[in-house]
Amino acid sequence: MTKSSAMKKSSLHFDAAQTDIRERNAMSTRAQILQWCDETLQTAQFKDYAPNGLQVEGADEIRTIVTAVTASRAAINFAAACNAQMLLVHHGMFWKSEPPVITGWKKQRIAALLAHNINLAGYHLPLDAHPVLGNNAQLAQRLGWTQTAAFGEQNLLNIGTLPEDTRTLDALCARIEQTLGRKPVAVGNPKSSLHTVAWCTGGAQGYFQQAADAGADVYITGEISEAQYHLARETGTAFISAGHHATERYGVQALGNALAAKFGLAVRFFDEDNPA
Repeated sequence: MTKSSAMKKSSLHFDAAQTDIRERNAMSTRAQILQWCDETLQTAQFKDYAPNGLQVEGADEIRTIVTAVTASRAAINFAAACNAQMLLVHHGMFWKSEPPVITGWKKQRIAALLAHNINLAGYHLPLDAHPVLGNNAQLAQRLGWTQTAAFGEQNLLNIGTLPEDTRTLDALCARIEQTLGRKPVAVGNPKSSLHTVAWCTGGAQGYFQQAADAGADVYITGEISEAQYHLARETGTAFISAGHHATERYGVQALGNALAAKFGLAVRFFDEDNPA
C-alpha cells in the first residue's frame, strides 16, 4: 500500500490555527499518545533516517506537551520551564549519519531531559508527508496552494497550482516573506509567469530536477545548494529557498493541536529565530 492511498484525508479534521492551548487539565499516558501518533502518521509506512516516536523516555503520565521544530537545548529548557512531560519535535536527537556516542551537546540535551523527566518524541518524514497535519500540507494551506498530486520518493514531493495573485516570482516571494517572516532566496525571472508549483519543505533541494521534470514552473523548498542556481537558469524552472526552519514550523504545531483536541492536554509551541 502506498502512503497516499493509506492516508485518508477526509477522515481527519484538525484545526491547526491554535498554537498555544493552556487551559487543559486532562491526563493521558505516554503509550496512548505515542500509539495515536504512530497510527495517525502511519510511521510504519516510511523508510526514514531517524527514529520516529519515542527517543528519550520520561514520565509515564502526560498533562502538558511542548512542540518545537527541533529538540534543541533551548526547546528542552522551555519544556522544563512549562513543567511539560513531553517535548514533541520534527527534528529529533538521533540520525543515522551521526556518531552513536553520547558526548558534548548531545549528552547535555539528554541530561536535561532526564533531569526533568521529559519524554522526547520525534516524527520526521511521516510528519512531512501527512496529507492534513504534515509540513507540506500545512505550508500549502497557509500560502493558498492547491495540491493536485504527491509524487517522488515516498510521495514527499507535491505539485499543484498557485493562487492568481501570486503567479509571478516577485508576487510569490512577497507572499512567502509575509507569511513566513523570512525573505526567501529566489532564482529566476522576477516577472516570469507562474502557474504550477512543486514543493517539499526542509532540506529537499535535491528534488529540484524531479520537480522540473514534472512540469513545475517553480519549485519551493527550505534550502539551496550551489547546483540549484545553475539548474534554475538552465531548465527555466524558478527555484525558491524559503528556509528549512521556516517551512517546517507548522506540521508539529498541527500535530500538537490534534493531540490537544484528542486527549484534552495542554500544548504549547516553542519557536526559535532560526535563519537557516
